[in-house]
Amino acid sequence: MMEKLLLRGDNFLKLVTGLGKDYSIYLPELKGNKLHFIKHNTEDTSNLSNENISYISLYRTFEPLKNFFFKAREIVAEDFKDDIPKHEEKPYCIIGVKACDLKGFLVQDHVFLNHDYKDPTYIKNRESNLIISVDCTSPIDTCFCLSMGIKPYPEENFDLNLSPIDNDFIVATGSARGEEIIKAYSSLFDKIGPEHLEKQGKNRKASEKIVEENIKQHEIPYQEMFSGIIEKNYEDSAWKDEASTCVECGACNTICPTCHCFLLYDQKDEEKMARLRVWDSCLIKDFALIAAGANPRPFLWMRLRNRFEKKFDYFPKVANFYACTGCGRCISACPGKIDIRRILKRLVDNVHK
Repeated sequence: MMEKLLLRGDNFLKLVTGLGKDYSIYLPELKGNKLHFIKHNTEDTSNLSNENISYISLYRTFEPLKNFFFKAREIVAEDFKDDIPKHEEKPYCIIGVKACDLKGFLVQDHVFLNHDYKDPTYIKNRESNLIISVDCTSPIDTCFCLSMGIKPYPEENFDLNLSPIDNDFIVATGSARGEEIIKAYSSLFDKIGPEHLEKQGKNRKASEKIVEENIKQHEIPYQEMFSGIIEKNYEDSAWKDEASTCVECGACNTICPTCHCFLLYDQKDEEKMARLRVWDSCLIKDFALIAAGANPRPFLWMRLRNRFEKKFDYFPKVANFYACTGCGRCISACPGKIDIRRILKRLVDNVHK
């Protein structure tokens, strides 16, 4: 059972400052109308007002958590050496992570850890960085996590989780690393009472209600209805219809917490040779290009279908879960206004009509 303690609001800054001695601290900040993870200077907490602190609990950031663990561009080998290139920087402490991003770990771990070859760079990032997740208090209109079986509050895959109650937090431990943090900063925590748990329950139900209203408004189907929707709609006109506004930018792939495709390329300058890994996008025409210019998915609608096939057919078959978190980022990022909720509804309606 998770240990739960109370962290007073005025002690939150003390905890952040203390953790900053060992970690690079990242906190959500509002830029325009979107939240972004921003590196925080722990030597100066004067810019952290109550409003700034409230940002950690509102809703998910625009960029996905995978940015910290599976980077968009990173050197994986240098000069044909066997050892992993070292980056002399502190590990991350990422505060404000949401449940939808933590679900993304299931997919990334399956790809990079659960096979004969385990990715050493990904392992290093997973083992060294600290995750402090926070309940969502104000889900936005693109959130539909409940339809994908995810609550708007974290239940696993975190080191510590914070549940805001008024100006304080209920803190739950989720790992041995989290327990060590609690012990190291024990003076900052108090015992919780039944009134704190009651408030936590009310807050969580309020957040669930917001997401439920989103689902109802957009008529989003629940994942229990997804079985067979790709196979039975494989040649349906839905793919061509929805791909008609796609501009092949790949934003849906790069913004998604579960997309993980990459390519390797070599880069040489006067001093050294390096091999880099960069994100790739299945919506780009060259993604599936093979020798002699052949392409098994030459049309854009086929590549859009492939994206849905991977998330809603392949992963359920090989890993027993859907590779979508209901975060709605792809909806926000798409310049062509392609809406994953609309497509899922159409596919489900075709099967169950």
